[in-house]
Amino acid sequence: MGDHAGVVGFGAGTGGTAMEAVRGAEFVTVAGLVAAVAQEQSGALWRLEGIDRQLDANLVRHLPGAGAAPHTEGEVDVMMVVVAGTGTLTLDGTESQLTPGFLGMLPRGTSRALLAGPDGLLVLTVHRRRRGMRIGRTTPAAPPPPCAVHLVCDRCHRHAIEADARYCSGCGTALTGRPGS
Repeated sequence: MGDHAGVVGFGAGTGGTAMEAVRGAEFVTVAGLVAAVAQEQSGALWRLEGIDRQLDANLVRHLPGAGAAPHTEGEVDVMMVVVAGTGTLTLDGTESQLTPGFLGMLPRGTSRALLAGPDGLLVLTVHRRRRGMRIGRTTPAAPPPPCAVHLVCDRCHRHAIEADARYCSGCGTALTGRPGS
């Protein structure tokens, strides 16, 4: 497949690999993403798209001296890879120095904060997809979907995690046989 240095995914960029024809596959280069935005731009430079994905991933740039305020992620474990720059990760009060190549799993329920060093910080985060954020009260446009307990994977017999699951979170098989369908 060739040299993949600086590549997020398995392809060497858009439009150039046979793998990109695979349903739902996304391929970008980190260098291309960084080059496409202004140096003073911070925040998410890239994120996974697609309705049927099971993962969320973000390439996030923190400008020098900036970062993420202390917060607790209670829903998902997060894998973090430092792509460029330096900084400090504080995880449950313990500081770790971040340099390119740092790979860490931040368990759900831990308090975490990031502070970018003098050259800024570019990190890739990956975690299981979570439900979208909702602000305030909403009235559903349609009745809620049937209970997910009745959705069981035909291949590995795992129960669905989410009521709107389309694929098994264990093996990736499409879920069929929705009640009432």
